[in-house]
Amino acid sequence: MSKRTIVTMPGDGIGKTVLPEAIRVLDAVGFEADYVHADIGWEFWCKEGNPLPQRTLDLIEKHKIALFGAITSKPKSEAVKELDPALAGKGYVYYSPIVGLRQHFMLDICQRPCISFKGNPLNFIRKGPNDTIEEPEVNVVVFRQNTEGLYGGVEWTDPPQQVYDAFMTHPKFSKNFGWCPKDELAISTRIFTKKYSERIIRAAFEYAKKFGYKRVTLCEKPNVIRETSGMMLAICRNMTKEYEGIHFDYTNIDAQMMWLTKDPEKYGVIIAGNMFGDIVSDGFAGLVGGLGFACSANIGEEVAIFEPTHGSAPKYENLNPSIVNPIAMIMSACMMLDYLGEVGKADRIRKAIAKVVEEGKVRAYDMLKLRGSQEVMQQGAASTSEMTDAIIAAL
Repeated sequence: MSKRTIVTMPGDGIGKTVLPEAIRVLDAVGFEADYVHADIGWEFWCKEGNPLPQRTLDLIEKHKIALFGAITSKPKSEAVKELDPALAGKGYVYYSPIVGLRQHFMLDICQRPCISFKGNPLNFIRKGPNDTIEEPEVNVVVFRQNTEGLYGGVEWTDPPQQVYDAFMTHPKFSKNFGWCPKDELAISTRIFTKKYSERIIRAAFEYAKKFGYKRVTLCEKPNVIRETSGMMLAICRNMTKEYEGIHFDYTNIDAQMMWLTKDPEKYGVIIAGNMFGDIVSDGFAGLVGGLGFACSANIGEEVAIFEPTHGSAPKYENLNPSIVNPIAMIMSACMMLDYLGEVGKADRIRKAIAKVVEEGKVRAYDMLKLRGSQEVMQQGAASTSEMTDAIIAAL
């Protein structure tokens, strides 16, 4: 069998640091691949007016699989200020390249595991009866619809007249917003389609069936956002009839954020639209160690991209040695291995991570609950490369 080719997009900030560490672990576990670099991120926005160049899209189109580090995103007004002066005033508009990748390749299924490692000092704890301390085991996988909803990008400031007129046909819009001058309006849409709602819901139920999860929960807001959340709820209720032995229920996103710290162990697979999926997955990630442990997969019908959910953290980019925790990136690489059918190798890496975390001899600064700075090395924190070395040694 010929080697696979993996497109690597380090991106910005610590993405350039953690992605090579993940490749070191992949090499150590015996995964053979050729890696081709692709340009993405803030540097290319500033120099070219495009943080996601066509040449990068072409590489991913050719090879279908990519590992992604992190990108820096800034508000529209700030992005324009950093554009090369030669490009100023030419109509360039900054748009998040990861959102662009999801929509260009229709990476509609986002999978985010939030699973606690035994011995992780960052795991969630709570008070139990008689002032005992409980550490519930968290084993949640969030299935987030990745291409629609509030992240769909269909929005306007001072909407075109035909858009404004269309909104004015809705009685609630005309009654509640008709007083507002058009040029003082900003409108973002929340669009769900039946096709892609069914795909994310089906993927979640199939995952629960395959891995033995007994509970699937839709986390939306159907009591208020009746059309979009309501459509997802109706599809879930219909689809659950096909999956005997899996209990289905639904929660409202606001209540869910309270319940996830009351009894997180009772949840298994969670389904949500784009924005609510982003929120609830970050909430659960906070219970299992934070963004240093938060991995994800973006999966379409032909292309898949795997990334940690942390940002680019530019203040840590130039620390030497680096102190950032590479585990989220390494676990994202494990999700890639799962996708490619290399489940044995992925399991070996996860077991190695679990061993290192439980032993507690090597811990990144976040695991020691220290503020990020170069001084953490003198306080017992491992460097980025030392964390990777420990995982490789545990393989």
